[in-house]
Amino acid sequence: MAGRTIAIGDVHGEAEHLERLWSRLPPLDRDDTVVFLGDYIDRGRGSRVVLERLMRWHERTPARLVFLRGNHEAAWLKVVDGGGWPGFVVPQNNGCWQTAAAYGVPVESPEEPGRAFYVALLAGSFFPKEHLDWMRKLAWYYEDAHAIYVHAGLPRIGGRFVHPAEEPGHPDLVWQRDLEFFRGYRGKRVVCGHTATVQLPQELSTYTPDDPTDTWIRGDVIVVDTKCGKCGGYLSAIELPALRVHESR
Repeated sequence: MAGRTIAIGDVHGEAEHLERLWSRLPPLDRDDTVVFLGDYIDRGRGSRVVLERLMRWHERTPARLVFLRGNHEAAWLKVVDGGGWPGFVVPQNNGCWQTAAAYGVPVESPEEPGRAFYVALLAGSFFPKEHLDWMRKLAWYYEDAHAIYVHAGLPRIGGRFVHPAEEPGHPDLVWQRDLEFFRGYRGKRVVCGHTATVQLPQELSTYTPDDPTDTWIRGDVIVVDTKCGKCGGYLSAIELPALRVHESR
């Protein structure tokens, strides 16, 4: 018999929310699995702390741990591998400034951080090698008896949403926000983060549709990005097969 699986949404540098959520989970054993859905960094002030703790998370639990790749990890890997991406790292709403600051890059002022800051930001030169190595090993998806787990959703190829194994490494696995996926996907249950639940059609959610910030559940799709790292946001997790929701708020 398959054990429980707990899927945890986008952490986004919020170490305190991560700790609070973890303290509220039920006791776990070796038959259980915890899937982190990606986006561990950016926005919150604790990106470095979050990565360092997750890299040692196995010391906390006998459960199996699975760490998925989010679009923010994918973006930073593109930057540090020489691809550059000013359009991603410079806009403050993406939260990359906070990550650079968390790694000790000095800021001259909040309005104008200075040339040295921009140089480090544009290259991602502040990341330690062991953190980059860990990010490179992040899985694109995970699957068990309960669901398919992926950061953003399934790729749409030829008019249909395909299993991640059919399109390994496809950008949609970490980037897609295809409304039709959330409205109309039918198939094995998919659990994802990436798209904040407030952006999804609330009338389709069977889980507290009166609260647009809450976990979003519609038949074969579950979304657990509850804006952690943004103002008023918090961290959420879904426990399968019970469909029990856990929150840091």
